[in-house]
Amino acid sequence: MMAAPTHQREMDMTDPVLTFIENGVGRIRLNRPRAIHALTPEMCVAIIDALLGWAKDDSVVAVMIDHLPAPDGDPKLSRGFCAGGDIALIARSAAADGVEAERFFSVEYRMNHLLFVYEKPIVAFMDGIVMGGGVGLSLPARYRVATERTSFAMPETGIGLFPDVGGGWYLPRLPGRTGAWLATTGARIDGADCIAVGIATHYMPSEALDAVKARILTDPFDLTLVLDAASIQPPPSKLQAARADIDRLFASDKAEEIVAALEADSGEWARKQASILRTKSPQTIKVALRQLVEGAAKPSFADNMAMEFGLACAVIRRPDFVEGVRAVIFDKDNAPRWTPATLEEVRDEMIDAIFAPLPPDRQWTPLPQLADA
Repeated sequence: MMAAPTHQREMDMTDPVLTFIENGVGRIRLNRPRAIHALTPEMCVAIIDALLGWAKDDSVVAVMIDHLPAPDGDPKLSRGFCAGGDIALIARSAAADGVEAERFFSVEYRMNHLLFVYEKPIVAFMDGIVMGGGVGLSLPARYRVATERTSFAMPETGIGLFPDVGGGWYLPRLPGRTGAWLATTGARIDGADCIAVGIATHYMPSEALDAVKARILTDPFDLTLVLDAASIQPPPSKLQAARADIDRLFASDKAEEIVAALEADSGEWARKQASILRTKSPQTIKVALRQLVEGAAKPSFADNMAMEFGLACAVIRRPDFVEGVRAVIFDKDNAPRWTPATLEEVRDEMIDAIFAPLPPDRQWTPLPQLADA
């Protein structure tokens, strides 16, 4: 059930996401520090509800997305912008009938799409961990601020999933083969790397964020000037230094050819990447590579999200997702038993079946208010 517009009710500081208007700025503040602000369906609904209300409110000139630190200041509970979606909820549903998981994907993807087409400027402060659902929450923003604490990743192949929430749109549009590398290995990159490949638009020290947010609240019409004035030159990008190797060794859209190129290379970096790939789900490595090929050809973000919803509905019903979550999230033995166990055993027909369109009555659609966006 859709909640009442959060900007029209009293704010409860225990809510997992706070949405309110402050000095002409619509504020979205993630507030689940013990879960590194992982998104739930209810959080997505609250964000959708607030954004729709602010879109019609002339007093709101911009939107700001960030996270609240832990109330007690515990640094372990204050280290992330958003670690993703509530994977445990999705896995429990996937082990049953999958209905609740599909509902989650549907509402989250509608939120992603709404953010992507939103007409008012949005600034997302990507301070700390930005993974999975946090990527889908921040990359649609016009302004994306990274810091020295930013840790960005799409690690889904490590749990038998694929880089969703728009990964099929964003990743193939990064420079060279960066997207294929990120999608298959789940590599973590820092704030300087995010600037180097265009994931972030601004870089500033984390200690400056409170002052920058205060300046935005003082004059939200000058977002660009405020952010430009606070930005500093990031340190050298390690990703940029590896770009030639990434582009050369991840050049193929075929997983077996990528692995062969890595194993034929004598460099330490290549050996490390090959070792990492051997820990990931062979099935979803292949899904991710095809997802990027098809996502690059999609005419709109909505078309990409419809594709990803179909993939999500199929992948969660394959053994690897439940097994990956067991190994990484529940049992934490980090020893998933993938099915199939090797890339060679993942047949083309299996991937074709995962990409098969859903029946019309199950296909994802944008919010009714955005049907033409």
